[in-house]
Amino acid sequence: MPDDLLTRPVRHLADLIRRRQLSPVELVEACLQRIAVADGGYNSIVTLNADGAMAAARHAQEVAGNHDAPPFLGVPLAVKDLALTAGIRTTFGTASLANFVPDIDDEHVARLRRAGFIIVGKTNVPELGTLPITESRLLGPCRNPWDTQRTPGGSSGGAAAALAAGLVPAVQGSDGGGSLRIPAANCGLFGLKPARGRVSSAPLGPDMVSGLSSPGPLTRDVADAAAMLDVMRGYALGDPHWAPDPARPYAVEVAREPSSLRCGLVTTWPYGVFDDEAVSAAEDAARLLESLGHTVEPLTLALDGSFKEAFQVVWAAGLSATPVPHDTLEPFNAALAAVGRQTSAAGLLQATAMLQLQSRAVITATAGYDAVVSPTLMRAPLRIGELDHLAGDPAAMMEALAGYVGLTPLANVTGQPSMSLPLGSSRDGLPLGVMVTGRPADEATLLRLAAQVQAAVDWTGRRPPATTSATRTAGTTTPATTTPATKEPAACSSTPPSS
Repeated sequence: MPDDLLTRPVRHLADLIRRRQLSPVELVEACLQRIAVADGGYNSIVTLNADGAMAAARHAQEVAGNHDAPPFLGVPLAVKDLALTAGIRTTFGTASLANFVPDIDDEHVARLRRAGFIIVGKTNVPELGTLPITESRLLGPCRNPWDTQRTPGGSSGGAAAALAAGLVPAVQGSDGGGSLRIPAANCGLFGLKPARGRVSSAPLGPDMVSGLSSPGPLTRDVADAAAMLDVMRGYALGDPHWAPDPARPYAVEVAREPSSLRCGLVTTWPYGVFDDEAVSAAEDAARLLESLGHTVEPLTLALDGSFKEAFQVVWAAGLSATPVPHDTLEPFNAALAAVGRQTSAAGLLQATAMLQLQSRAVITATAGYDAVVSPTLMRAPLRIGELDHLAGDPAAMMEALAGYVGLTPLANVTGQPSMSLPLGSSRDGLPLGVMVTGRPADEATLLRLAAQVQAAVDWTGRRPPATTSATRTAGTTTPATTTPATKEPAACSSTPPSS
């Protein structure tokens, strides 16, 4: 099989299978073999579904080409380990769930399965998804294929690393404070956080009290992201938040040229200073947008300290309400959960109200813009273990994170769609990202713009320098295997090294 098969657009793979020019069995076998050979250096896939995937591939091969076959029949997919997957171990990166095998799928996972995707495994996450780095004690550190001494980000870090390393052609992720856009920026990928309510939170309901998190696509190719979002999106009965149906499928939108857009460029942030490299990437992107016929002008977002403080209250309270034993949590989460337990109901409501007021102010201030452009992150990817010394001090950790993740949590609070484009590089050759946030519920404009930018500066062929043979000295954690689905999987155990 061609060496680049697993890095091709998922739409192309699905089309080859549909025309019976590609065997789903051989494609899944190639994916599992690639994981076995290369993932030792990255630790991106933490649970394999080898038997289940092969059974699904054999079924896909039987029905490929039928008129009623689903659109992505036979395409391998890795799912983030914060999403429920029926019959496949789902740890949430925490010790108390090390052997948990759910009997239900999250709604959007079920939709991906019904669309024909085959789940080959689960991807590495930080414990309970609370950090923008992927270094849990249970699953071990996940490493960036661009530099295995650095993080791919989080909390969709394993998803980004697996995709960037060419282990799987498709991944699913989610974003509660930048968790799709941060890994996309760190790994040279396209990440889209959909609008609040675009993708259902069923069956368990939204995170915390404010609907910060949304599942979404992480891809190389913008058209792939649009097609995957078409599969994942839509209301499910009982959803507390939902977005209006788009005028057209997103797969259609990416073929349409965007009109001339008015964009605001943000390069300052009240909670830290953007690195010069990050600012340069955003300014270069602004010039590119101008060359494509759009207007870009400087924009300052007026936020005070109450935004950061209120966000941290809600984040800590949400963690404290998570139904897992708190005495098994890692030091940072244990300390943060303790802070959350000390928050009164009135304090939580006040923080939530403050975030809602700040959301209204931000959306009002940017209402005259079609899109807001900024660096995705304050700086290049962090080194593995760089934040270990802050694990027992949640206030210091949150302060450090605020100076790293930049504006990414803002769109989670406002509910606006937001994407990271793989534009720019650090002096060390590491990927950087440029974030573009759209109007409420307007993913269509973002996807049209992203497709236009990709056509002008095609990033899809850009690969990490050493993905053909992973550096095995960087890590040796082996994925647990659910084979068959009823077998109790072994827990992974690996302690992150200090930098």
